[in-house]
Amino acid sequence: MADITRRFGFRHLRAAPTSHVRHLSGGKLVHDGTGLAFWFRPRTAAISEVPADDRELAMLFHASTADFQDLTVQAAVTYRIVDAAVAATRVDFGIDPDTGRWRAEPLDQLGTLLTDIAQQYALELIARTSLAEALADGITALRHRISEGLADEQRLSETGLAVVAVRITALRPEAEMERALRTPTREQVQQDADRATYERRAVAVERERAIAENELASQIELARREEQLVEQQGANARRLAEQNAAADGIRAEAEAVRRTRLAAAEAEAARILASAQADSDRDLGAAKAEAEAAWLTAHQQAGPEVLRALALIRLAEHLPNIDSITLTPDVLTGLLTGLLTRLGAER
Repeated sequence: MADITRRFGFRHLRAAPTSHVRHLSGGKLVHDGTGLAFWFRPRTAAISEVPADDRELAMLFHASTADFQDLTVQAAVTYRIVDAAVAATRVDFGIDPDTGRWRAEPLDQLGTLLTDIAQQYALELIARTSLAEALADGITALRHRISEGLADEQRLSETGLAVVAVRITALRPEAEMERALRTPTREQVQQDADRATYERRAVAVERERAIAENELASQIELARREEQLVEQQGANARRLAEQNAAADGIRAEAEAVRRTRLAAAEAEAARILASAQADSDRDLGAAKAEAEAAWLTAHQQAGPEVLRALALIRLAEHLPNIDSITLTPDVLTGLLTGLLTRLGAER
C-alpha cells in the first residue's frame, strides 16, 4: 500500500519498491514505474498500484476420481504480475488518493481466476484417474498438468500474469476411504511385525535350545570328569592302602625282628643272669656250707652251757614280740639264785 501525505490541497505519494504505480492525469500517463514518489492533485489524478513481487495463492478444492471417489486437493500457486499496464487495464488496481488503499479487491479477483483455471485442469486429470493411481502418482502428474495448463492459459497472459511455481501439498480421500485404504497396509505391516515377532521367538527358542544343549554337554562333561575323578581317587586310595599295607608289613617285620632280637637278648641276659645266679648260689651254698661246717665245728668244740645259750638265742629269735614282761618275786628270786650259783661255780 502506498504512503500518501497531504500538503496544502496536494497529495504526496511514496510507493514501495515492490509496487508498480501508474499515474494518469486527464487521461494522460504522468508517472509509470516502481518505487516512485511524486506530488499530485487528487481531483484530477487516477492512480493504480500494481504489486510487482511474487504472490502466494493457496487453494483447496474437491474432485471426483474415475471410480467415483471424492478426493481433496490442496495446492499452492506462486504467480507474478509481469505486465503492470495490462493488469491495470484488466483488473481494477485503482487506489484512493487520500488513503492509498485499493478501491476494489484486485488480488481476490486474481486468486479466484487462478483457482478456477487450476481447478479445471485438476478436475479433468483426476476424472480420468482411479483413486489408487491418484494417491500413488497423482501429485506429480497433477502438478505437471496444472503447471502446463496455467502456462498455456491465454487469459492469464492477457491479464499480465505469469505463474512461477505450482505445488501440490496434499491429495487426500474421504476419512472412511482413507481408513479403508490404510487397512491393507496396516494389516501387511502387522503381518510383517507378527512375522518378525515369530522369527524373533524362533531365534530365541533356537538360542535357548543351543544354550540347553551347551548346558547338557557341560553337565555330561562334568559328570565324565567327576567319574574320572572318582576313579582317580579310588586308584589313589588303593595305591595309598597298598603303600600303607606295605609300610605296615615292613613295620611288622621290623617289629618281629626287633622282638625276636629283644627276646634273644632277654633270653641271653636271662641265661647269663641265671648262670651268674647259679654261680652266686653255688658260691653262697659253698659259703653257707663252710659256715655251717665252721658253725658245727664251733658247736662241737663248745661246752653245754654255750650250746644252751645259743639255743636260747635261736629260740628268742623265733619268739613273737613281747611288749611287756611281768616278773614276780618268786621268778626273780629263782633267776637271781640260779645266776649267783652259776657265777659262784665259775669262780
